[in-house]
Amino acid sequence: MPRFLFKLLALVLLLGGLAAAAVAWLPLPLANSPLDFHIERGSSLKSVARQVNEAGVGAPPLALELLGRLTGSAAMIKAGSYEVHKGVTLWALLAKLTRGDTSQGELAVIEGWTFRQLREKLDANPDLRHDTAGLSNAELLRRLEIPDAHPEGLFLPDTYLFDKRSSDLDLLKRAHRAMQARLAEEWAVRAPGLPYKSPYEALIMASIVEKETGRAEDRPMVAAVFVNRLRRGMLLQTDPSVIYGMGESYAGNIRRRDLLADTPYNTYTRPGLTPTPIALPGVAALRAALHPAASEALYFVARGDGSSQFSATLDEHNQAVNRYILKRAPQTP
Repeated sequence: MPRFLFKLLALVLLLGGLAAAAVAWLPLPLANSPLDFHIERGSSLKSVARQVNEAGVGAPPLALELLGRLTGSAAMIKAGSYEVHKGVTLWALLAKLTRGDTSQGELAVIEGWTFRQLREKLDANPDLRHDTAGLSNAELLRRLEIPDAHPEGLFLPDTYLFDKRSSDLDLLKRAHRAMQARLAEEWAVRAPGLPYKSPYEALIMASIVEKETGRAEDRPMVAAVFVNRLRRGMLLQTDPSVIYGMGESYAGNIRRRDLLADTPYNTYTRPGLTPTPIALPGVAALRAALHPAASEALYFVARGDGSSQFSATLDEHNQAVNRYILKRAPQTP
């Protein structure tokens, strides 16, 4: 390069750098405040400057690019979603991008939700990108590369933080990995002699325990009742499984004819566990299913205050039903 062109280029860069430095402390015009924008993974500094400008942050792309190069920040910018407010400067914007000070959304996945409820909450979350919208459950599982045929119970209830505008598929992947990890941990230290052939059967039991428990401290006893019934070949006779099998026809109450109507999930008509989980169980339910209480109880009935009365014999159970359900005083011999 001729010497005079080299000097000219150096002068242009110097003047550009000075100009960028001069505007770096001025408030940037925003299309609205607060304003959200997203930086794609693997973006170059030039691409970042363009994305910021196109999102409505009035940062001149050349000024942001020059300031990034002058400060050595070109390779330090983090991908993710960001939120800026009125008064932000070019300098503050660049600092936010290099710190990775991303804005986050939040989704609380609640123990006992069904997968249908989880999908409804995902679809309603305004901070997620809804890539699962319109997908069938089977298509969704294929997108997640999950080999199971049914999604129920496969996602761990927890509060998940995520970059705004990230995909709901990514959140589901995290929830699935978390459930797989926790199930494997609990299975590895399970109590001996449990009547489960696989971790999946333990997951099914955990979902039943989750739906049948009014108080957290009752979970190990509820699990003990169902484990004892499985060991003796007794029907589980759990109403939540019947309700799950009714699907959308369930109108808030369960009738005798519902208990008699045979479905794959009717544990009054079919022995053993249900074919799949009936809800999303939490960690405590997993632990209870794999570490049930040491008890001979075969029955339980709700006391009406959220707790349950457990009984080892049918006679004791009938007395508890009379007391807590029929509201009759126990019979004295």
